[in-house]
Amino acid sequence: MARVFISRDLPFPALDRLKEQHEVDVWEERTPPPADAFLARAQEADALLLTVTEKVDGDFLDQAPSVRAIANCAVGTDNIDLEAAAQRDIPVGNTPGVLTDATADIAFALLLAIARRLPEGEAEVREGRWAPWHPGHMLGGDLADTTLGIIGWGRIGQAMARRGEGFGMKIVHSSRSSGIPLDELLETSDHVSLHTPLTPETKHLMGAPQFARMKKTAYFVNTSRGGTVDQAALKDALKNGEIAGAGLDVTDPEPLPADDPLLTAPNLLVVPHVGSATVRTRSRMADLAVDNLLAALAGDEMPNRVA
Repeated sequence: MARVFISRDLPFPALDRLKEQHEVDVWEERTPPPADAFLARAQEADALLLTVTEKVDGDFLDQAPSVRAIANCAVGTDNIDLEAAAQRDIPVGNTPGVLTDATADIAFALLLAIARRLPEGEAEVREGRWAPWHPGHMLGGDLADTTLGIIGWGRIGQAMARRGEGFGMKIVHSSRSSGIPLDELLETSDHVSLHTPLTPETKHLMGAPQFARMKKTAYFVNTSRGGTVDQAALKDALKNGEIAGAGLDVTDPEPLPADDPLLTAPNLLVVPHVGSATVRTRSRMADLAVDNLLAALAGDEMPNRVA
């Protein structure tokens, strides 16, 4: 029987399967374990089940030599140094596929909300500023017969495309292996949705030069990772009217402090990284993470191994 440290309580049946075969140590607090506490618990563990908030690098693994398997309850693995894990023969698994639709739903919900100015309208109602109907009031952007540019052509990017097609949008995309050049996408799209993993190559992929290329009437959505966007540049683009609006499910850092300068920007909607936050999706993610650990601890290949 192995000992598994789980960095956040997962209220799903998957944990019962893990507990039937191994000793489970769960961090019970709602907030992530502090770095020193995380290391101390990992030093007593044979395997780790993590969320995106826990950082693991080579130095961490050297100080926790008993760890022999890591499961990330997420698709992205930018919180884990995969090369360092591979050098130590520690398999790392993720949870692909099961959160595709939920995340694409949030991306499209953000696009609809900012294009049709729903946060502004809702605030007017709650604050008692709802004036009689006027033909020039709350005019927003159309989706039908406009161009949706998708950066990143993986599962979620393609699911976003299907949603756009359902609304009568023309789809263009840009990725490492297909589509049109990024500059052309930015210059021709009425809406831009970002769906790339966070890597050294995609850090601040969207910065001041990229926002300057977008149409002044265009809307921007990010549901990938906060680090893919230069938030200072996004703030300036919104304040200077270089783009019409933006919707974010991810930021850097997370949680975003209430006094962060980004939140002073107009026409901005930020939600707290809820792309995969449905009961079915999170339950499936927990299942895949547990499947990865059970396989590795039994000496088998992880079904969703990334390193």
